[in-house]
Amino acid sequence: MKKQYILLAVAIIATGFTSNAQIQKGNIMIGGNLANINVGLNDPNILSADITPKAAWFIKDNLALGGYVNFGIETAKNSGTTTNYGIGALGRYYMGKEVEVIKHSRFFGELTAGFGGVNVSDAGNTNGLNIGVGPGFAYFITPNIGLEVLVKYNSLVGLGSTPYQGNLNASFGFQIYLPGKSAAKKVQDDRK
Repeated sequence: MKKQYILLAVAIIATGFTSNAQIQKGNIMIGGNLANINVGLNDPNILSADITPKAAWFIKDNLALGGYVNFGIETAKNSGTTTNYGIGALGRYYMGKEVEVIKHSRFFGELTAGFGGVNVSDAGNTNGLNIGVGPGFAYFITPNIGLEVLVKYNSLVGLGSTPYQGNLNASFGFQIYLPGKSAAKKVQDDRK
């Protein structure tokens, strides 16, 4: 019986938000991005993927601060394995009004900074400061779930056989926006 009440409360909260409510002060963003997905079916049978889980809290409307973890691997038959990793802080700012052409969407900018590395089993490696910046576009398929595309420049400066590495990558993400206490209270008050 308690589970039914919890599901009902979640449904009421989810339907009570406007398309702007998910990026307001006090809310939480949890999700991640996928990039560099490749499964080679012919020689050399490449397998690669990057996953980046993220969590952020909206400290004010449109501005979220939080953290990320990154892990990626690329391997091929009869070749070395490349492993990349990272952990650090992230900041995200959602810009402007809703896009007129596509309702329930927003452009955003993302900045990350932390510790990371790229290690190749049969070649060089770099470990050190990892900084990334780039624009993105989020489309909210429901008031609390967003699909996104992010194009980001990542640089890695540090120690190792290669002191600097930089790349530009595109990733696809899935984010869940959970209401904070103040947002949930506002929805509850609006329902009365």
